[in-house]
Amino acid sequence: MSVIRDPDAEKLARMEFDEVDRTVEGSLWRPTKFYFAGLAITVGLLLMFKGAWIDQVIRGIGLSSKTNPAGWTLYITTFVFWVGIAHSGTLISAILYLFRAKWRTSIYRAAEAMTVFAIMTAGLFPLIHLGRLWRMYYILPIPNQRELWPNFTSPLMWDVVAVNTYLTVSTMFFYLGLIPDIASLRDRTHGLKHRIYALLALNWVGSENQWRYYKQAYMFFAALATPLVISVHSVVSWDFAVSIIPGWHSTIFAPYFVAGAIHSGLAMVLTLLIPLRSRMKYKNLIRLVDLENVAKTLVFTGLIVGYSYITEFFVAWYSGNGFEKSVFLYRAVGDYKAFFWTMFTCNAIVPLFFLSKRIRTSIPWLFVISILVNIGMWCERFVIITTSLSHDFLPYSWGTIKMTPTDLMIVIGSFGLFLTLFLIFSKTLPPVATTEMKEAIELEREDLGLAGGAH
Repeated sequence: MSVIRDPDAEKLARMEFDEVDRTVEGSLWRPTKFYFAGLAITVGLLLMFKGAWIDQVIRGIGLSSKTNPAGWTLYITTFVFWVGIAHSGTLISAILYLFRAKWRTSIYRAAEAMTVFAIMTAGLFPLIHLGRLWRMYYILPIPNQRELWPNFTSPLMWDVVAVNTYLTVSTMFFYLGLIPDIASLRDRTHGLKHRIYALLALNWVGSENQWRYYKQAYMFFAALATPLVISVHSVVSWDFAVSIIPGWHSTIFAPYFVAGAIHSGLAMVLTLLIPLRSRMKYKNLIRLVDLENVAKTLVFTGLIVGYSYITEFFVAWYSGNGFEKSVFLYRAVGDYKAFFWTMFTCNAIVPLFFLSKRIRTSIPWLFVISILVNIGMWCERFVIITTSLSHDFLPYSWGTIKMTPTDLMIVIGSFGLFLTLFLIFSKTLPPVATTEMKEAIELEREDLGLAGGAH
């Protein structure tokens, strides 16, 4: 007889299939007061975002903090932040699937949804940064009578191609995983809901033939998404690394950015899953041990990010380049030192608290530390972008930026857009994969030696 050691595993193994369906589908279409309160806050932030952007379009880009030479400030900082969040979701899901990590089952759907919504949010910021929206067609590779073509050697064009490629693949990967669950909703609904789910289910009936091709396609996308995400986020890092600006011209940027993206993504997964688990009654499906495994992985990525910070300073000192030394010294003790030390503390030191089992199994601590890591990752992008541009080669052009109300409303409001999309998703599509959860139940039954199947 097997010895049952994990009470969460035993509880999951004893769940019936119908109970999984009732838990997930019971949380859909029945908004609570807590849900409406959260939605009211996020929609309010979204309206603030919309209003500030419209005001900037009407009155001009001068409402932002963009200056010369610091032309990339809060908008590009937030763009890189959201791209990092986006890249991490699919990467987490794909890598954990390829390695057959059991704790992936309860978290990957939220991570993939996070990916799609974050890339949608990120895609707006180059347009916000552009200012004159009616000029955006100049970057599109379309024929025109003036024979004007984009500069395809520009790193910004690489971003357009990379981000759109990633959006396409991650959306297909996300939708593919949803199909069996959508079919289950189709069979349990009536009227308009039934017709919508029937359209989205693509005639899925769960036959053996369909499952075989589904598994093959899912494995293909997981294998494709992993190197794609790494390469795409490396392209984002090359926006900076191919320049000669001190603090940017470094070969460490590609792995540094990828590690940072995973770090921020894991933190955002915790930020989203903890309210989902506590307020939408998913405690039996999103187990504490799953959140604990995310916390352990955060310790690992935090060590990589902290090592990258130290390596940057060492290389600047060892290179003997006066400009590099000056920029990194400026980051630590200059005008933006508060952002630098917030970055270092939140990203490299705070995750080490998860080495304590008491802390990484405490829901309040998990949530607070995930928020701190998100703040630290935004500060990291700000430090990288702003300090190098504000303190480059010529002392004559050195200066500081002044954040404006328009800047702050757009940046903060972007979180309202992201969270509004996620809240709508959580009430229309299963935020936890019911099909794979049932497979996990069967595996737990086998591991624990429990006889009998779920009904």
